[in-house]
Amino acid sequence: MKTAARVDWTAVATRLAEAIPRQRLHPSVLLWTEGQPANASWGVALSGGADSVALLLLLWAHWPERRARLLALHFDHRLRGRASAGDARFCATLCRALAVKLTTGRWTDRPPLRSGAAVPEAAARGARIGFFTTELRRRRIRALFLGHHRDDVAETMLMRLARGSGTGGLAAPRPVHTHGQPEASRVHLRPLLSLDKSALLAVLRDAGASWREDASNASAAHLRNRVRASLIPAWRASAAEPGRDALGGLALSRDLLEEDDDALESWAGRCMRLDASGGLALAPLQNAPTAILRRVLHHWLASAPARTDLNRNGFNSLIALIASGHEGRQSLGAKHFAVVRRGRLRCEKASVTG
Repeated sequence: MKTAARVDWTAVATRLAEAIPRQRLHPSVLLWTEGQPANASWGVALSGGADSVALLLLLWAHWPERRARLLALHFDHRLRGRASAGDARFCATLCRALAVKLTTGRWTDRPPLRSGAAVPEAAARGARIGFFTTELRRRRIRALFLGHHRDDVAETMLMRLARGSGTGGLAAPRPVHTHGQPEASRVHLRPLLSLDKSALLAVLRDAGASWREDASNASAAHLRNRVRASLIPAWRASAAEPGRDALGGLALSRDLLEEDDDALESWAGRCMRLDASGGLALAPLQNAPTAILRRVLHHWLASAPARTDLNRNGFNSLIALIASGHEGRQSLGAKHFAVVRRGRLRCEKASVTG
């Protein structure tokens, strides 16, 4: 494979776009792009791996009018020594060749590494997303494109099934996902969710591209790597039948789960009535399905003035209390109680005695 400096990146982008025309990208993302202002900038997460390289090249080729308004973002987790520095240099070379602006960040407050221990995947992801969010907010950019594909859908779904997720968790990663309040929202976009990893790698090779390989992806320290290396191949082999595309089937299930989750969220939104003090009216929830009550309670707890530490059993007990129609109270932790009284659910501080 050629080094980044020896690749004719504009020619590679053109060949890649011919192999993956715009209509093969996820339709939800294509629909989103149609309504965007001409002067709006787009952020692109760029690790240097095959997925993010393909993403940047396709955006550059299929939306030439946006080239001057693309901003690539690269985050150095500082976990792989010289290899991490090499990733940053690769991304800089690629962006210079395409005349795309690049901003980089480093994980300066990374937790200390113990010998043989891996940094928690959630911590690394949180640091990366924090960098993206800060940089995009500073530049007033709402949109961040990410290079997730169908294999990521399968990995995420199987991982979340293992911990008992509902439709919201199983519908991830979404092709278009809005975060935050409308006045300060950001949108994560994943146009490659309609493509398999193997297909991306094949067209990248044929187009003459190069990319960086992350050796840590072969480590068994993280659940995602174990699912990718062992579970997904075994599952695909077991599900193999003429005319059946196992990854495509999971991608379709993800789409249907997203539709169901959006419908349930809309129903829950119509049932959630808060008063000026944050009390939740319970009359709209009378005879509502448990799935709606569960969602409303999650939103109510998120809006409550106190931090809570309810475990799953505690949350289910609160659902049972409300569904019973009786008055009562239950600890929310952090010296607060959920109190059901006079048709309302309130968060109240525990009284101090003695």
